[in-house]
Amino acid sequence: MARADRLFRLLQAMRMLPAPLTAARLAEETGVSLRSLYRDIDSLRAAGARIEGERGYGYRLVEDYALPPQTFDRLEIEALALGLAEVRQMGDPALAMAAASVLAKVTATLPDDREQYLVHAVSRVYRPDGRYSPGPHLATIREACWREQAIRIRYADRDGAATERSILPLAIVYADHSLAVLAWCLLRQGFRIFRIERMSEVEATGESFRPRRAAMLRDYLAELDRRTAQAAASSSR
Repeated sequence: MARADRLFRLLQAMRMLPAPLTAARLAEETGVSLRSLYRDIDSLRAAGARIEGERGYGYRLVEDYALPPQTFDRLEIEALALGLAEVRQMGDPALAMAAASVLAKVTATLPDDREQYLVHAVSRVYRPDGRYSPGPHLATIREACWREQAIRIRYADRDGAATERSILPLAIVYADHSLAVLAWCLLRQGFRIFRIERMSEVEATGESFRPRRAAMLRDYLAELDRRTAQAAASSSR
């Protein structure tokens, strides 16, 4: 395999696979020795790719200047236009503004013909009303997820009974018709999903649970996979 092709394959692996990636996994994906893999990572860094990590800890592609947007094909541009349009129609003002900013930045980097593909995309989103009502607490929750900090909430269950909880927010979940937070509940000592519209109070505590968030998300997804497999096995009997 030509070296340029190998470097491109390495970049693709770092883009597509969940980080952090061990050197052994990257070497397996690209079909090279560990020694060659380390040299390839150094080459990508020298070319402008920002890759965090080191031997023994795993690697993460943070910023990638080696794949400019003009390499998008027409279907990829359609997917990009549709995805950003969906985000703009969700009813979350902060994400809508971010989506518009992304669209403008990508459009500015495309050559004329591909810019037209993006501006006049055939895939459209029409939602006369936003899908979600973010409420006043979404920004605090999102910041707590980013910072990996616990929050205290006052929460009403489906019967209207109010409780106070301290939770470790892991992800904001955009369900079919509601916004929710996937979190570890310190009261129940388990994963729970809390609907944001049922939160009357949200307070950032400043208590960090870094760097546990990524591992806890993996644990939750593994638990979800187990439940799905058990349900499938039960239904097939």
